[in-house]
Amino acid sequence: MVLPNAFSVPVMLSSVNAALPVVAADIRLTALELSWVPTAFLMASSMFVLVFGRLADMWGRRKIFLLGAGTVVASSLLASMASNGSELLFARFLQGFGAAMLYATQMALISSVFPKENRGQAISWLISLIYVGLAVGPLLGGIMTEYYGWRSVFYLQVPVGLLVLYVGTFRIRTEWSAENPGEFDYIGAVLYVFSIGLLCLGVSVIQSTFGYALIFMSGVSGYLFFKFEASKDFPLWDLSLFRTNRTFLSCCVASLIMYGATFMNVMLISLHLQYFKDMSLIPAAMIMVIQPTVMAICTPLVGREFDHRNAGRYARMGMLLTTIGLFFLAFHNAASSLALTAVALAITGLGFSLFSTPNATLLMGSVDSRDLGLASSATSTTRILGQLSSTAIVTLVFAVRIGGAGITQEDIPLLSPAIQTAFFFAACLSLSGFIFVWSLNRKA
Repeated sequence: MVLPNAFSVPVMLSSVNAALPVVAADIRLTALELSWVPTAFLMASSMFVLVFGRLADMWGRRKIFLLGAGTVVASSLLASMASNGSELLFARFLQGFGAAMLYATQMALISSVFPKENRGQAISWLISLIYVGLAVGPLLGGIMTEYYGWRSVFYLQVPVGLLVLYVGTFRIRTEWSAENPGEFDYIGAVLYVFSIGLLCLGVSVIQSTFGYALIFMSGVSGYLFFKFEASKDFPLWDLSLFRTNRTFLSCCVASLIMYGATFMNVMLISLHLQYFKDMSLIPAAMIMVIQPTVMAICTPLVGREFDHRNAGRYARMGMLLTTIGLFFLAFHNAASSLALTAVALAITGLGFSLFSTPNATLLMGSVDSRDLGLASSATSTTRILGQLSSTAIVTLVFAVRIGGAGITQEDIPLLSPAIQTAFFFAACLSLSGFIFVWSLNRKA
């Protein structure tokens, strides 16, 4: 029940990126609206993943998981019928809302079902399927869009979702929930949801005073959330480890930064190849999958090479290598060769491979057994927030450099410097993360 969605949700997230230029041309999206297609999904996921994590502990993980699968099916059908930007963005937000239920429960369900001696292997399968889904998504989206149109990309979720609903409803009757679920933190939930939502909306209209006001309100809401959570017996997100465990804090910040720096790559490369290299969808998708494919191949190999003692060194090496790959992408333009693009993506993918498993191992090894659930929740939340930050960077850059311009033949020259600026932002973010983690490690 869980594993099919572990593959299909990353496919849903990444396959749409390959079709973005076709979508923009068909329903006449502006550059800013186009950047919101992935952002709306991740915004909803990050807003509600903590909420559904707590509700799943209280009401039942299987119940929330199946509700999420059904929501993804319904929202995918809505997205396939969208006739304008507003309808598509609403459907993508609803997809992210459903995906938040899946993100919040899939790891907990596996931990509930599998005994401790087999749990690690099951979790490794879950992570592998996520990477494979990210790798396959752009190519599958390119093929479907090329032959059946961009709307067909959203049909991919329907058979998987219906299968999961059938198995979960009629074949699995057991329910899992926390032994002591406690009370739901309504105030914390509202503060957290408002903080994420206001930040994303503020970034998209940052050229106006209203945009700055929204960002300020987001900061206030986030500050109140952190203050309020510290006083709760059953907080939405227990933040105590961030204050007391330097290694845990370092690993979470590193994860947030790495996903923030790299997640945008596939979307930006899709625009670059199709607008400036005049490539059709399938050849472009074959370039786009280089980074996630390197990640899918190299991550398990790295996992066999390091041990806990040198995990930090591997993770820092990965961050540095990722920074180099992103700077390569920041300085390539419409005249750059495809070979340079491919090499830069391969370097970035290799860097992330060196980083991901060692960082996760270091994070999980830094806490006591009683805090493993909290550590797992923190890992998922920082990953999703990092992905959201990545798309927010693109939205911010497009808002400043392009504004409300459409992506017509006359406006395309504005796109190249915007893409370069976004990659430069990402490279600087990755470099700052490496410096932060390196300096924190020296002080430890």
